[in-house]
This record gives sequence, structure tokens and C-alpha cells, in this order.
Amino acid sequence: MEVRNETRVTEFIFLGLSSNPDLQIVFFMLFLVMYLLTITGNLLILVTIYVDTQLHSPMYFFLSNLSVIDLSFATVTVPRSLVNFMLPSKTISFNDCITQLFFLHFIGGTECLHLTLMAYDRYVAICNPLHYTTVMNRRACLLMVVSTWTLGLIHACAQVFPTIHLPFCGPNKIDHFFCETHALYLLVCSSSVITEIVDMFNSGLLILACFLVVVISYTFIISTILKIHSAEGRWKAFSTCASHVLVLMFLFGSSVFIYMRPSMTFAADKPLSVFYTIVTPFLNPFIYTLRNKEVKKAMKKLGGRKCFL
Repeated sequence: MEVRNETRVTEFIFLGLSSNPDLQIVFFMLFLVMYLLTITGNLLILVTIYVDTQLHSPMYFFLSNLSVIDLSFATVTVPRSLVNFMLPSKTISFNDCITQLFFLHFIGGTECLHLTLMAYDRYVAICNPLHYTTVMNRRACLLMVVSTWTLGLIHACAQVFPTIHLPFCGPNKIDHFFCETHALYLLVCSSSVITEIVDMFNSGLLILACFLVVVISYTFIISTILKIHSAEGRWKAFSTCASHVLVLMFLFGSSVFIYMRPSMTFAADKPLSVFYTIVTPFLNPFIYTLRNKEVKKAMKKLGGRKCFL
């Protein structure tokens, strides 16, 4: 990724979550444990869905893709943060910072779109069950997943390319533990109001579009579930959506709070950034497996198969 020669700042310094050495060790241990569990949990879901043929359905195809997204999203920020927790000089080059920013928006945008796609999948499964296999066929599912990654890439390009050309001539201290758009805007020498407006419009349009699709989908889903006469049937339908709704609340709640505000109100966002970059990818495998009997059954079968071998 090419950067203009007139850029004076060649590297940035992270201020991190705390300057206290003892707290940095605590953060290092906490981040390390959560990252390892994130990798383990998401890889376990991927292996389970791949091995168990009964899970070869659109819902679990989307769930496996979400695991890939969560693994990627955590890997964009956590490894670098772990290194910085143990080093006295927490520097990152300009190009590396822009690269991290690009992949953060690429994978984050893809996750937002993918969770919206999962809401549409639940809508078809519950509201149009007779047409589910026809609508959500293998080719259509693959095309939809590829589309989410493509749109995520376009979103990242629209978000990052204007940032590259901003005049960063000092200071170079980022009040964060990773390269974040709003944190970088505070370091621009001249006014970045236009870029911030473009940034808020880009992120806002993505979040708003995804949110509207989710709301419309779940409005029809809830309406259909309430029409089910059997209490057991209603509970089963609700249970298949509960995990997804919980993850959506985490994503949209943090995204709206962070990306729909100007950068001058950024100071209080660091704890929330920890939540959506580290905690959410860590929680997603537990949310989907602990509430899903089919996945738990498949994992037990996989565990029994390993013991037999």
C-alpha cells in the first residue's frame, strides 16, 4: 500500500490501555488467555461442522464462516497488542498502522454484513420453510458469502484510502492499543472534518442498512413465531434465533456507539474497543455452542471419535 512522500510521520506510538507496568502484565495475561480460547473455540466449531455431515446445512455454513471472521478479526489486533504490552517502546510504522486499519474495517464490515445475512437465513427458514432448500441452495449461499466479503473489502477501501492522504505531521502518539480511525483523526495537522463526515457516512450507511434488514427480518420472524400454536414449536423457533440476536446486540451496540460519533468524543471508547475486538470474538463460539443442542451433540460425537482413535 503506497503512501505519499509528503507524510512527515513515519511511525506512531501507542499509549495503550495503561502506562502502569503491573496493569500491562495483567492485560497481557488476560488478552493471551482470551485469544487462545478464541482460536480454540472457533477452530473447534470449524472442525465440528466440517466432520459432522448432519451440520452441512446453510445455517452451519454461515456459522463456520462467522468463525473464520472472528478468528481473523481477533488476529488483526491482539497479537500486536500482546507484543506491545511487553515492550517499553510501543511503536508501529505508518504503513503497518494503515494496513491494520484496513483489515480492521475489512473484516469488521464483513462481519456486520454476514450477521445480516444470517438474519435473512433465519427469516427464510422460519417464515418460508417450504421454500428454504430452494432459496438457500448451495450456490446461493456461496454467492451470498462471497458478496459479504466483497462488500466488506469495498467498505474498507472507502474507509481507509481517504485516511492515507491526510497530513500526519505530528504528534504521533495514538491514544489507543491499536490503529483506529477516530484515534488517527486526532493526530491530523489540518482539519479532517470532511474526511470524518465521509467516514461517518460510510460506516453509518453500512450499519444502518444492516440494521434495517435485521429489524425487518426479525419483525417477520417474531410475527410468524407468535402464530405457532404449539408452545414447544414456539420455543424451538425462538431458541434458534436467540444466539444470533445476542451477537447482533453486541455488534450493533458497540458499532453505533463508536463509529456514529465525531472523533473528539473518542476518549471513552477504549474499554468498548476491547469488547468488540477481543471479547466478542471470544464469546461468539460459546454463545452459539452452549445454546445449540445440535452443535453440542456433534462436539460430543467428535470427542468420542477422538477417544476411540
